[in-house]
Amino acid sequence: MKIALVNYRYFISGGPERYMFNIKEILEQNGHQVIPFSVKHQNNVKSEYEHLFLSPIGSGTEVYFSDYKKTLRDTIKGFSRMTYSFEAKRTFKKFLKEVKPDIIYILYFQSKISCSIVDIAYQMKIPVVQRISDYSMLTPCNILYQPREKTICEKCIQNNLWAIQKKCIYNSSVYSAVKVLALWIQKLTGTRRKISKFIFPSMFTLNKYIQGGYPPKKLAYIPTPFNHNVLRKDLEIQYNDFALYIGRVDPDKGLDTLINAFVNTNHKLKIIGFSSVKGYQEKLEAKLKNKTHQIEFLGKMEFNQMQEYLSKCLFTIIPSEWYDNLPNTILEAYAFKKCIIATDIGSLSENVIHQETGLLFEYKNSKDLAQKADYLFNNPETAIEMGEKAQDLLSTKYSLTVHIDTLLKEMKNLKC
Repeated sequence: MKIALVNYRYFISGGPERYMFNIKEILEQNGHQVIPFSVKHQNNVKSEYEHLFLSPIGSGTEVYFSDYKKTLRDTIKGFSRMTYSFEAKRTFKKFLKEVKPDIIYILYFQSKISCSIVDIAYQMKIPVVQRISDYSMLTPCNILYQPREKTICEKCIQNNLWAIQKKCIYNSSVYSAVKVLALWIQKLTGTRRKISKFIFPSMFTLNKYIQGGYPPKKLAYIPTPFNHNVLRKDLEIQYNDFALYIGRVDPDKGLDTLINAFVNTNHKLKIIGFSSVKGYQEKLEAKLKNKTHQIEFLGKMEFNQMQEYLSKCLFTIIPSEWYDNLPNTILEAYAFKKCIIATDIGSLSENVIHQETGLLFEYKNSKDLAQKADYLFNNPETAIEMGEKAQDLLSTKYSLTVHIDTLLKEMKNLKC
């Protein structure tokens, strides 16, 4: 089968891109031809098809919204990519005519490509399957999180206009209105109808889409798989006396709650990641001044280097305050036989089994998190036992073979 793999980034910036390269590798090992379509960027992995990629909105160096200079040209181009881009439609049509795929597997088109590519695929009678990694096909706010109130908010599932009133996108009513417009355009052009199948790594997220009106027969639950080929062979699994956080250093990831749980304790916490919110990490670091703590910010790392810390920590922590959609950090911790302390919400409580593969703590409750961490530090044998159970799940629930077989089964015999 010849598969066009579409994503707005062709370099690793987070979990969705790690999935992209993993799935490409495994599909190719199984005899399928996988052809990428993305946006041109200086960080892109080299591809023989990069000449067919879409032009960038800015200079091709930006990664996050805060990186853009927001010139008039970029603003106009960005608006079209958030709503409906005729340039993307033309470019994708040229790509499809040249590569002639049997099926299109979209990971993410929102904001940087636009739903116009679904239209041209439908016109050319090429089935489209889309993997859902957040809530952007359902609501203006892709993480169902109210940034000003710093809490989960689901009101815009039933009423998209709520996002404008609450300035949910970049704390701006204008950007929020553009996101609302983008969803309305998708409804008008029939994007939801023209996509043949939606793939969900989390049952929790799948059920939210049903709640938002998506037809259940078009939705399929396939957990994210773990690719053991990415693991270093030179690392010995150890259990040292520190906890590890890996991810964005942003408010929705629960960093305030995490920091509060470790301040005024002697427990060690290492934080790997960087902030996409200007000045946020600096605020966290300022908060720690003149306080007793053993919290260390290690900055951004490639996965190869992260593995050194994963192999040595006692346990990891995922304190997310939005409905994370099965983050890769769960699978990576399990691969190193490490249990997880996670927030008791969404897909986290679905994939971290309380008292079996980790511990769950109450939403935004730093005292509860501190107690759970204290328990594991004082009972390392329990952490080790739960970590071993966690690794067992990788060969069953998160198996690459099962994922590929199920995905291909869903792709077969699809029609526009």
